[in-house]
Amino acid sequence: MFQKVGNESVNKAQVRKRKPQNKSVRLKIDVPLLLTTIILAVFGILMVYSASWDYAIRLGEAAHYFISRQILFLIVGIIAAVILTFFDYHFWRTLAVPLIGLTIVLLIGVLFFGEIRNNAVRSLFGGSVQPSELAKIVTVIYLAVWLYAKRDQLHDITLGLIPLAGILGIVGGLIFVQPDLSAFLTIFLLGGIMFFLAGGDLRQIVLLVLVAALFGWIVVVLNTTGGERVQSYLAGLRDPFQASYHVRRSIEAFANGGWIGVGIGKSVTKLTGLPVPPTDSIFAVIGEETGLFGAITMVVLYTTMMWRGLIIARRAPDRLGTLLAAGLSFWLALEAYINMAVMVNLLPFAGNALPFMSAGGSNLLVSLAAIGILMNISRLSAPADGKEGNPYGAVVDLRRWNRWRRVPRARRARSAK
Repeated sequence: MFQKVGNESVNKAQVRKRKPQNKSVRLKIDVPLLLTTIILAVFGILMVYSASWDYAIRLGEAAHYFISRQILFLIVGIIAAVILTFFDYHFWRTLAVPLIGLTIVLLIGVLFFGEIRNNAVRSLFGGSVQPSELAKIVTVIYLAVWLYAKRDQLHDITLGLIPLAGILGIVGGLIFVQPDLSAFLTIFLLGGIMFFLAGGDLRQIVLLVLVAALFGWIVVVLNTTGGERVQSYLAGLRDPFQASYHVRRSIEAFANGGWIGVGIGKSVTKLTGLPVPPTDSIFAVIGEETGLFGAITMVVLYTTMMWRGLIIARRAPDRLGTLLAAGLSFWLALEAYINMAVMVNLLPFAGNALPFMSAGGSNLLVSLAAIGILMNISRLSAPADGKEGNPYGAVVDLRRWNRWRRVPRARRARSAK
């Protein structure tokens, strides 16, 4: 009997000793988000080449001009994303103020030293740097840090809403005068979303919406470009043949593509006058070459990216991580949805880039940087318990609406004070 017990003890000790050797290694990053990003980036390179070679020749450049730059920025962006994956997001609390200061300086520099492209002054250094793109991710970082620091004072309008409006007003105003209306509206939308996520008072949120609506009305009334875009949008809703030339050619591309598309590289509208096919109109090229199937796949990929970002926000170790992950996720999804909706006249025309797809180094770099930050928050989060729960749990918990019985409290590691 004692012999048997002794053997069992020895066997159990051997099992315990062997168990760590058989234990699988858990990746400390969000694999679905990584795979989604890789698919978008690789497919983006393919589509930029397809959409840009003829456009580059018409501009007097070599056929490989856009794709060469895109690959270069992709490599730099990947390096940046890897670095940011291992860069503790808590350090953004120290860097947020210098970053927003640098962004404001660059935006002012555009006004004095910027180059005119497509009737707007938006870029520096030969078109390589577009500060309005940098402003979007920096605004998310700064607001996440600021809202986290002021989390106990948000209900005070003089310490919550007014300073927030001042921050957004300075950055948004400098972008508005370029003019870059899409970036201007994106900045204000992000500000409102993050103020909501941080738990801002409902009355302040309503006031913020009214102020945003007033700004939108001013843009439409006083800005010629904004007014024309809204008028063409309304005309297009009544009759698609009365929409703007850009939207009509985009809809034509989707009609040509049908269900499965005409094939990669075989788009016709990109060769016959579709405006800026490698940038603003690249979704129309995708729709023509891959059909409705490809267009729906793009929507699914961006939705997956936002879903995984909200999962990361839900699991974040503290409220700063939650705000940062949710803000970056909503920003990337907002950019994508606006670009795609504009191409089929669901929204007034805006110049938002399609993340990871549109040709342009600035947008590609900041998009990959956002993914790197999300991966870092994922790495520092507590291991999942096997149940992901509601992907919108981060929003629910942050808004403190979990008193509703049907919405469970998110399980999150206790934040470090």
